[in-house]
Amino acid sequence: MEYQRKKKLTNFTIGLLFLSGGIEYAVILPTIWAYLQTLHAEPYFLGLGISAFSLTGLLAGPLFGHWSDRSQRTKAIILFANVFEIMGNFMYFMGISKWLLLGSRLVAGVGTGAGASIFGYLTRSTTSQERAKVFAAVMACRQVGLLIGPACNLFLRLCNFRLGPFEVNKFTSPGLFMCLLWILLQFVVAVMYYDLQPVPHLPLAAQQDEEREPLVQHGAGQDEPAEHRGYGGTGQRTPPEGDESRYVPNGHLAEEEGRVKEKSPFQNFSAMREYLREEVVVLLTAQFITLFNQTALETMVTPITQRYLSFGELENSIMYFLCGIEVICGFFLVRCLSSRLPDRVVLVLGLVICNVACVWCLLFLARPQGSFPILLSELVVGVFLQVLGLPFVAVSQVSLFSKVTAERTQGFSQGLRRSVGGVATILGPLWAGGLTENLYIMLGVMMGLLSLLMVMVGLSYSYLVEPPRGYVPGPSQEERRS
Repeated sequence: MEYQRKKKLTNFTIGLLFLSGGIEYAVILPTIWAYLQTLHAEPYFLGLGISAFSLTGLLAGPLFGHWSDRSQRTKAIILFANVFEIMGNFMYFMGISKWLLLGSRLVAGVGTGAGASIFGYLTRSTTSQERAKVFAAVMACRQVGLLIGPACNLFLRLCNFRLGPFEVNKFTSPGLFMCLLWILLQFVVAVMYYDLQPVPHLPLAAQQDEEREPLVQHGAGQDEPAEHRGYGGTGQRTPPEGDESRYVPNGHLAEEEGRVKEKSPFQNFSAMREYLREEVVVLLTAQFITLFNQTALETMVTPITQRYLSFGELENSIMYFLCGIEVICGFFLVRCLSSRLPDRVVLVLGLVICNVACVWCLLFLARPQGSFPILLSELVVGVFLQVLGLPFVAVSQVSLFSKVTAERTQGFSQGLRRSVGGVATILGPLWAGGLTENLYIMLGVMMGLLSLLMVMVGLSYSYLVEPPRGYVPGPSQEERRS
């Protein structure tokens, strides 16, 4: 009973952390360009400021994830990471120069690296059956933050006073607001977050088999700790057909695990083979391509609405608000479907929707023509389809990735995944920003990337499943011959 209470408080705190991350993004982004202009910054500083936040986040993610793998603790990591968020946002509030503003985003970005440790904890503390639901709820919290952020800006823009030597106005107030919010979250984490050790989850059938098994028979690896049992799931399944050589039987589990359980990804390059397996590469590619396309389309939409529909700040804000509501509904839809459909089916559904959305944009938005109602309808359909597909792909690939990578290194694995996504969020806007006048090229490349991903998922579909408990990846037949 006490364990469940602590787990609920911990999960609630995690939701607040992701909610605050969404609020920060929605509070800072709308005003950063005008803020830079008051500091006489060149136009390219906008791209530098946005990319700097992602850059340090993608570098910090694997490091914080590796730290949590070694310590099996996340509370201290979150408290440490939040210090960077507090410092970075206070530097943003100071606003002395454009370089300090750039440095503030670099410092604050380090704090986002704690997300890798949190996803590692969620993987270790959930069963494979409930994991997609938990991930969907966490991601939905960030989207709620993206909706709350613009509402916060409504009163932040009214600030106009001095706080000691610093001026508090509509440009500096978002930094002060987020600094105070992260300080408050430090107290929340300190009081309500618990470093809980996961309780082993065994299927009912496995428990019954275990009870019937004679006590005098001990197979190799029978007493292996839960955290060293292969991969991040609990279901008992056979290896994918046609490639049993990729897995080592349970009889060799203790021997194989004993070789690597003390070797981190940083200590032994052979451990990196795990991230070169077919299914892992496919899921990392899905992470990159979907985020690349998402950020590219986000960059493209505003110039299109301004040029062809004469949208202003109010109309764009309403559009983003409605998109946020759709994304939240999409996450809860995926949360319901995940209990009825396998993750790989949800992934394919999301990719099909994204492909249809990209084809629609290529046909109707690359060179818009017609009256205002027709242009508006074409834009609404394109944006609706693109936003609809995102929750399907996002949740399913995160859930699958946690199942096909080792549980003992989940923190590092999730950090690597988030780093790949960080690279995509940097390159996507750069790609789209330079091709707003050549939408056929921009959308054509995005369509090509999605088609490539569909082919990769189709060819690797049989491997996009949770490996059986009691199996770890072993050398292939070719490696054994050599």
